[in-house]
Amino acid sequence: MRYQVTGKQIDIGEALQTHVVTELGGIVEKYAGRPTDANVIFSKHAHEYACETIVHLSTGMTAQAMGRAPEIYAAFESCAEKMDKQLRRYKRRLKDHHKERTTPVELFGASSYILASSQDGEDTEPESLQPIIVAEMETKIPSLSVGEAVMQMELHGAKVLVFRNERHDGVNVVYKRDDGNIGWIDPAETS
Repeated sequence: MRYQVTGKQIDIGEALQTHVVTELGGIVEKYAGRPTDANVIFSKHAHEYACETIVHLSTGMTAQAMGRAPEIYAAFESCAEKMDKQLRRYKRRLKDHHKERTTPVELFGASSYILASSQDGEDTEPESLQPIIVAEMETKIPSLSVGEAVMQMELHGAKVLVFRNERHDGVNVVYKRDDGNIGWIDPAETS
């Protein structure tokens, strides 16, 4: 497994890097089998440190956790606890999907745009219906089953996930509803 331990505008010492590799390696090996790589990013915001960890698994799934604390080691420990809890919760499902899946998850390229919000929070009608594009980026859309998509959304802690449904290659959306349930939009089923 490859580890990349970096700091945003802070120096990360050898001792912290060794601690991260040892602790995170133990957590991931216990639950995930064959992970491919992990990115651990430390940053400092005012008086507290933040640690964000992203682990890519051999099945194509990604687990992500973030922790904050006044000390850098405590921030990592908080993040590691969250990663441990996520992987423990999804261990059976990760292994079940891994047995069925013989190849990694396919990723398809797509454009992602950031649109400007209304100026000064005014509720006035815009001059035109064409939104102002602030930024354009490349993003990846995974090809998953609905169950894998729900699991991926929960592992990321996201409210929405757009994916290509493996069953019929159509673009689908799963999202977290206000009532706590999961919604699934499948345009292919409406025709």
